[in-house]
Amino acid sequence: MATAQQTTPPPTTTRTVPARVIRRRATAERLAHTTAAVATAIGPQLDSGPFSHLGAFAALGASCWWLYRKATQHGEDHFGLLRSCQRALPLLGYAGLYTANVVHTGSSWWELAGPAAWGALMAWWAPITRAAGLVPEILPPAPAPQDTAPAPAGPPPRVYEPGYPGLLARMWDTAALAPGTRLTAVEQFSPDRPDFKAVIVAQQGKAVPKLDEARLAAVFDFPLGTVTLTPIQGSGPGRMLLTARPTLVAEEQAWTFERLWAEKVAADSGAAPGMHLVDHRREPNRIVVRVEAAEGRLVELPQRPIARALGIKDHDLVVVETDGLGDGVVSFYEEHPLIDIRCATVEDLTMDEDGRIQLGLRHDGRPARLPLYDPALGAVTDLFVGAPGAGKSVTLNTIIAAERISGVVSIVADAQDGMSLPEANGRVYHFGAGIAAVGATLAAAYAVAKYRQKVSSENGWGAFEIGKPWRLVNLTLDELNLILASDADVPKEFKLWVVGLISAFQSTGRKMGKGIRFAAQSIHLEDLGDKDKIRANAKNGTVSLGRTNSSTTQHMAADGVLPPGMRIEPIPRYFRAADAIDAAFKGEEAARGPVTAGVAWLIQGGQLYKARTFKAVKEGKTFPGLIKLYESAPIPVLTPEEDQIFQAEYAKALAKAERLLRGEADSDGEGGGTVYTPPPATTPAPFSPAAEDGDPLDPLDAVFAEQTEPEPATMRDHLLDILAAAGQPMQAREIRTAIAARGLPTSTVANELTKLKDNNLAANVRHGWWQILPQPAKN
Repeated sequence: MATAQQTTPPPTTTRTVPARVIRRRATAERLAHTTAAVATAIGPQLDSGPFSHLGAFAALGASCWWLYRKATQHGEDHFGLLRSCQRALPLLGYAGLYTANVVHTGSSWWELAGPAAWGALMAWWAPITRAAGLVPEILPPAPAPQDTAPAPAGPPPRVYEPGYPGLLARMWDTAALAPGTRLTAVEQFSPDRPDFKAVIVAQQGKAVPKLDEARLAAVFDFPLGTVTLTPIQGSGPGRMLLTARPTLVAEEQAWTFERLWAEKVAADSGAAPGMHLVDHRREPNRIVVRVEAAEGRLVELPQRPIARALGIKDHDLVVVETDGLGDGVVSFYEEHPLIDIRCATVEDLTMDEDGRIQLGLRHDGRPARLPLYDPALGAVTDLFVGAPGAGKSVTLNTIIAAERISGVVSIVADAQDGMSLPEANGRVYHFGAGIAAVGATLAAAYAVAKYRQKVSSENGWGAFEIGKPWRLVNLTLDELNLILASDADVPKEFKLWVVGLISAFQSTGRKMGKGIRFAAQSIHLEDLGDKDKIRANAKNGTVSLGRTNSSTTQHMAADGVLPPGMRIEPIPRYFRAADAIDAAFKGEEAARGPVTAGVAWLIQGGQLYKARTFKAVKEGKTFPGLIKLYESAPIPVLTPEEDQIFQAEYAKALAKAERLLRGEADSDGEGGGTVYTPPPATTPAPFSPAAEDGDPLDPLDAVFAEQTEPEPATMRDHLLDILAAAGQPMQAREIRTAIAARGLPTSTVANELTKLKDNNLAANVRHGWWQILPQPAKN
């Protein structure tokens, strides 16, 4: 019995595609054949090098190897082998022609005609397309108009509701955030708001996928965090509740802070009853609140109770400013804003047209300005109070350096033997060191003020103007607590003498361009003589209250100066870096932050604000940065006649101060008891920076050069005489001994020697040794 063998027909390799796909494919193949034919013809003629030859040979070898593999794979399948040969035929033809052109020497017509003919044949044949088995797709004929169109496959298109719900559903479907889900049951919270809630429904048997809030908000273009997707109670995972609240969230954030302020601060039982929030805004590291007192009440914003009411651990992060009437501003900080502060520059310390310099920065980043002079009111009165380490010395040095830079004559006296302000010694017009020198400096400065008053009266001047004819002069008295404090170890007569001089200077100095600056660790206004006068004058200047050892000290200094309703919270020694109570509970040591040196409350014109003086780095027990600022400008000095008056009165007053400190009776009444009477004064010439002698520091040289009467010898004359008589370098202590032998004070020797050096009259040959320099002969 014969067995019929059934053969399995070869699998079909044809694919049905639209006709336009075949046309595009055939066009691409014909372009490829044209490019290959051109390269095959001109490549060998141009001698394109070994790389193109190797490429052709490699293509020929690869085609042969590919055909060999196909022949092995197809085996008895001759139809498949024929199809593979058909696919490899174009490449074999191009490679063969290219190889023949390379091997043949010389040029022949067939080297160009052969590739062209082969390319045209392959382009017409398009063997790759036909070998791929692409068959044009035959579309059914269009139905006749009377025929009914077949129903499209798939679900019918969705019909959306009219209005806002339909718009939201369409936006959800268009975003395709979760394919297969629908937004249904839209319910607006208010007809005039975009806020709504809806239900997201998934296909039967599927769950609504988890979606992050950013992608949900992007669907409707709402702010981040205002669109949420939550489960529906009693429903499965195929249904989720979508809530969008763009306007309600914004209102709730504002409303929450306003409600917190209203309940915790402004309520009758709050930290500041009747202090209503008007407006607020957020800034980096800061929330600033505008507050207004209730009708008929003065503004009162206590720092500590407000911090406690709002749950702020560090009350120093709450800063209050008020106008003393009905308005105020409260700043809340995440971190202390005054920890990092830069150093001062010459531009900061140059006095502007309003007589102000920039001393540092306020807590909110604005410049902290300090007036050296008030063009409308005249010279100013300042009061600086701060405990040791509070930065008082750096602040005073910065101000005095600013005076030198701005052309203001600085007269300085340090009751602590010059240790509080060593950088100023030798770098200002006058520096007095010691308790006796404070009284003598004050008496000499008062004598100059009386001289200016006399000249102004004779000329009919009713006010002072800088440089016309005199410079502005500011007197700085530091460590006054060593003289005026209740426990100061000085005789009563000396204290009364100093207080009397302060009161007299206050009466004369302001209109004569002579300001005064008091500085102490603790001081009461009553200690300065006429406290009402001090209060009135201090309102025109600055009261600086740094860190003190007690709140009583701050009250003593601010009494009568600070407007009612304003409170000053004590400044801590360190910026707080951790919660001390939390550390105590855990039995740990609380970390402390940087020191608050330079931070102070400034009272100016009835306004109170918190600021910090520019930073100064200490090196070798001094501040080289401040010294550099000092020496960036020449030392402003008094006129020659004023200098004569000052030096003479200083010598007399110093002798009197030393007698009073020794407890001796002051029976002769000289030295500060009576004011030095200068010779008949002439009308000074107007101030001119470009004097004939080229020295801008002495504008009245020409006037006093015309005086024929011999002038008494000054400290400069005595020093030059001593150095000239020695004929060799002298030690500073030897010079002081010689000055004392002439009955003159020695406190200004160092200052005057520095002036001689600046004027090229003497030289500091080595440390502590001085020698006179030869002077040119006078005509």
